[in-house]
Amino acid sequence: MPTFDLIVRGGSVATAVDVMRADIAIADGKVAAIGHDLGDARAVVDAGGRLVTPGGVDSHCHIEQLSAMGVTNADTFETATASAALGGTTTVIPFACQHKGDDLSAIVRDYHALAGRGAIVDYALHLIVTDPTPATLTEQLPALVKAGHGSIKIFMTYDAMKVDDEQVLDILLVARQLGAMVCAHAENHGMIKWMVQRLLDRGYTAPKYHAVSHPRGSEAEAFNRLIAMSELIDQPIMIFHVSTAEGAATIHAARGRGVKVFAETCPQYLFLTAEDLDKPGMEGAKWCCSPPPRAASDIEALWQALARGDLQTVTSDHAPFSYDEKGKFANGPNPTFKQIPNGMPGLQARMPLMFDAIVSQGRMDVTDFVRITATAPAQLYNLADRKGSIAISKDADLVVWDTEREVTLTDDLMADATGYTPYVGRTVKGWPETVVRRGEVIVADGALTGRAGSGEFLPRGGGKAAEPTGRTAAEFDPARNFGAVLL
Repeated sequence: MPTFDLIVRGGSVATAVDVMRADIAIADGKVAAIGHDLGDARAVVDAGGRLVTPGGVDSHCHIEQLSAMGVTNADTFETATASAALGGTTTVIPFACQHKGDDLSAIVRDYHALAGRGAIVDYALHLIVTDPTPATLTEQLPALVKAGHGSIKIFMTYDAMKVDDEQVLDILLVARQLGAMVCAHAENHGMIKWMVQRLLDRGYTAPKYHAVSHPRGSEAEAFNRLIAMSELIDQPIMIFHVSTAEGAATIHAARGRGVKVFAETCPQYLFLTAEDLDKPGMEGAKWCCSPPPRAASDIEALWQALARGDLQTVTSDHAPFSYDEKGKFANGPNPTFKQIPNGMPGLQARMPLMFDAIVSQGRMDVTDFVRITATAPAQLYNLADRKGSIAISKDADLVVWDTEREVTLTDDLMADATGYTPYVGRTVKGWPETVVRRGEVIVADGALTGRAGSGEFLPRGGGKAAEPTGRTAAEFDPARNFGAVLL
């Protein structure tokens, strides 16, 4: 009888700390052995001449979610996670989104039903809180965090989604009590609203003005305000989709003085600029996302922030709105930039784009690629016991890369339901050839073999990063930290 279910043989195995030549043996969905001459298996993946990395963890993506504009994402869990798998991602963390008046517990049940039917890769859920009523804060959130939903997202902008500063403090305090991470879309709502109105009043309505309507200063200001509130409560935070040099500098300064702030950026801020929105007619709508792509100088600043460790992860912020009347043109054939649903697809392109930039072009090391796309997000969101690394007893989530294959990204290549990629025409070197999720080959020779509904829910707590300092309230100096004495 074969000793193992599967052996990935002959590859160079990369983790966040090292690269080694080794075979990987898998049994019961877990990594059972790493080494040479491991024996027999029921199946073998020949990784000779290939690089093997952990499956990607995309900790920020929107799937089957109703937007603040009332427009639903183009993707189902099946189409979104098919594209994730084909791009080398084996774990996703999308959102269970509460809108004003919603019962958060009911929303979470609905998302679990959708994911249970369609997910091909494994998944967890962030909880979006837009209506922090007493019932939400004192009844629903404690029960949901206990059930394994250890992260909460808030918006500091968008009329239909934002929470004000007092509500942010309430949520931070509850999160601290529960040991949950708080993630934030942080932009200054007043600055954006003020700019939008003045642009529209003057007839500047084309998609390219979306980039102008989000002043770059709105990001750093909101970061500073959120960081100050997190310091008051002594609650760790994750700042989503950093897009500007000033925003990265704000995070660097806060981390330098010991604040428990973590941050991510996205491919759209590492590879695109505001000029990408300046297209003929309405085509620029494809590139409308919030915050918008910025300038070339911001791209370089963000790469430097990744190298320093001020930004820990790169996520897709996959927000797929189709380029038709069901998506980008839900408000008519010639909407103003304000009427265009914000977001762009990216689940499938994230890993190849980052592999090309980091490994093939040599911006950083292959160990950095693994850390940024898999290991760090698993650690930050309390998935590291199973995901994000290649180690004995962890889930056998693996990607076998053809490091020499060059692929030009096209709309037709993408498996999501959006119908386009914002990275069309870009050529990447390095492509996922085989993808293994919990020991099952779900992509073979670049073709999807995974089944809808085979993905598993990953219950988790708030994560190591979300743990408070460990001091009791009595040990805090109230003159320095008033929030702590409320616990």
